[in-house]
Amino acid sequence: MWKFIFKRVFALIPVIIGVTLIVFFIMSLSPGDPAKMILGDEASPEAVQLLRQEMGLDDPLLIQYSRYMYNAIQGDMGLSYKSKKPVTEEIWARFPNTIKLTLTAMTLAVIISLPLGIIAAVRQNSFFDGFSMLLALFGVSMPPFWFGLLLILFFSLKLGWFPSSGSESLKSIVLPSVALGFLHMASIARTTRSSMLEVIRQDYIRTARSKGLSYSSVIRKHALKNALIPTITVVGLQVGVLLGGAVIVETVFAWPGVGRLMVQSIMGRDIPMVMGCIILFATGFTIVNLIVDLLYGFIDPRIRSMYT
Repeated sequence: MWKFIFKRVFALIPVIIGVTLIVFFIMSLSPGDPAKMILGDEASPEAVQLLRQEMGLDDPLLIQYSRYMYNAIQGDMGLSYKSKKPVTEEIWARFPNTIKLTLTAMTLAVIISLPLGIIAAVRQNSFFDGFSMLLALFGVSMPPFWFGLLLILFFSLKLGWFPSSGSESLKSIVLPSVALGFLHMASIARTTRSSMLEVIRQDYIRTARSKGLSYSSVIRKHALKNALIPTITVVGLQVGVLLGGAVIVETVFAWPGVGRLMVQSIMGRDIPMVMGCIILFATGFTIVNLIVDLLYGFIDPRIRSMYT
C-alpha cells in the first residue's frame, strides 16, 4: 500500500512540471510588459528597463521558468504584480472559499444523484426512470455559467430569496453551489444508474435472490457496494473538475475564491499569481485521484488484495 502511495505521489512531480511549463510559455506570449504594468503607464523607459533587468525578464524563458520553479519548491511563488503581496498569502486567503463552494456543490450533487441513479436502475423503464434521466440530460446539457445566470435572474432578481453575488451570508453559497453541482449531479446519476443496471444482472445477485433474501436487502447489501466503484471514480474526477470549474461560477457570482482570482490575474497578466493558482489546482486534482484509488481498496476486496 505504501509503495503504491509513494508511486502516485511521485507521479505528481511531472504533472505539475508539465502543466506549469505549458502555462508559463502561454502567458509569456500574451501581450503587455509586466514591468510596465507594475510601474504604470507614466513610468520612463529607463525605469521599465531597469525593473525588467531586476526581475530577470530579459533572460531566456527556460531560465525564467527554472528560476521560478526553484523558488516555488522552497515555498516562494513570488510577489503578485498587481497587489505586491506574496502569491501564497493571496491564494491561501481565498482557498477556503473555493473549498467551501466545492464541497457544498459536491455534497449536494452526491445526495441527489445517488438515490436518483439507484431508484432509476431498480425501476428501469418506469416513469421515475424516464424523468430522472431527462433531468440528468438537462443537467449535462446546461453550461454552469448559463444555469447560474438563470438562477440569478429567477431566485435573486425576481423572487429576491438569495443574493446574486458575494459571500457575506450563508445564503450566498446556495445559488453558486447549485449552479456548480447540477452538472455533476447529472453525470453521477447517469453513471450510478448504468453501473447499478450492470450489477443487478449478475449471477450472484440472482443467487442471493434464490436464497430467499428480499429484493431491497440484495440491493443494499450486495449490489450497491459493487455498483459504487464506477461512481466513486466519477465523483473523484468531478471533485478535481469542480476545483477548476469553479473558475467560471466564481466569476459569475463574484465569489471570492481562487478561481475568480485566477481569472482576474489572467486578465491583468499577473504571471506569478496565475502560476500559483495552476499549481494549486494541479496538486489538488492529483491528490483527489490518489484518495479515490485508495478508496477502491476499502470498497472492493479484490482491489485490496492487489496492494498486499
